[in-house]
Amino acid sequence: MEPIDVYSDNFMVTTGPYGANLTFGVTPPHPDPASPKAPERVAVIRMSVEHMKVMAFVLMRSVKQMEGGLGVNYQVPSQVLAQLGIAREDWDSFWSRK
Repeated sequence: MEPIDVYSDNFMVTTGPYGANLTFGVTPPHPDPASPKAPERVAVIRMSVEHMKVMAFVLMRSVKQMEGGLGVNYQVPSQVLAQLGIAREDWDSFWSRK
């Protein structure tokens, strides 16, 4: 099977007792506020919850190494955290881990 190469600007995570689903999507380029459209689904990745936990750790470690190597700290706007229901103190605590 040939791997696909896609762009995504949003995602959704669903979990159950036997696995997890990561659904990636892309929003319309010029949304109409009068008739909003749901993002177009571009990929669904299914995995075990254990795989998702390992992947989350590896992603976090990769971002921290890249930021450290470049001497930068990429900020996520407070509005984005609020939309995701993530408290600023939880966010800061997660990213301050060594």
